[in-house]
Amino acid sequence: MAPAFVHRDPKTVCVMDASCRLGASLVEALLRRGYTVHATAYASSHGKLNDLRRLQSGENKQQLRCFRADPFDYQSLVDAMKGCCGLFYVFEPPHDQPYDEYMVEVEVRAAHNVLEACAQTETMERVVFTSSVTAVVWKEDRRSTATLWHALGKTLAEKTAWALAMDRGVEMISVNAALPTGPQLSVTYPYLKGAAEMYEDGVLVTVDVQLLVDAHVAVYESPSAYGRYICFGDAVCRPQDAVKLARMLSPNSSCAPPPPSDELRVIEQRIQTKKLSKLMVSFYAGRHVEENDPSM
Repeated sequence: MAPAFVHRDPKTVCVMDASCRLGASLVEALLRRGYTVHATAYASSHGKLNDLRRLQSGENKQQLRCFRADPFDYQSLVDAMKGCCGLFYVFEPPHDQPYDEYMVEVEVRAAHNVLEACAQTETMERVVFTSSVTAVVWKEDRRSTATLWHALGKTLAEKTAWALAMDRGVEMISVNAALPTGPQLSVTYPYLKGAAEMYEDGVLVTVDVQLLVDAHVAVYESPSAYGRYICFGDAVCRPQDAVKLARMLSPNSSCAPPPPSDELRVIEQRIQTKKLSKLMVSFYAGRHVEENDPSM
């Protein structure tokens, strides 16, 4: 017996976890582009779902559906993705919990469960998996004064997702994001645990959240997108760059003078974003056409 026809709408997508800063920004951007969005907040994100529901007004009323899910409750994941052709997956640990060995296990298990749920969703065609630059540059033999749990967690979670995607036939693309800048950034952000090592290696990079959002949408909408895309806007390779980042992390502290030249040196940048840059040129050109063509 032939399988029943399954209707697929590429502009019906799920954003998970939609309660974090990147997730919420993705929801708003996708709504502006005419998508129907299943905004899914994790059960631990108390009150954040209500923040998303404020978008359910006017034109967005029919476009936005809000869900609460648990990455360890398989059925809640399947319910949130039902009818979606795409998934934008973001994992950010709760701000009140340390990123330690336990959180590594949580992130890896969550990635496995979400990709498995995608494989069981008939309409799912593409997954945009948010990873980290640390998963690209992290080296197991790198000597460090502390265990870089964030780098390890992102590396293992992405490896788990890729393995499951290939095994289950799920089309997946990863966006390996740099350190997101903005008002919520602080010295406690787990990405920064390896900042000194990344600076010395020439791979300490930052990204504006809006660029990160655009990159996610671009790789989803481009038929030719594949594999990994490193996403960053600025590289921290000079002492003055490091001072600027330090002041951004502690805006209320007194501005300290730049570190002595013998403490920090200019480092050669050893990370590139050419693959994404090429894609973004086409994306921004297309958006410019849409914004200036009243018929679109």
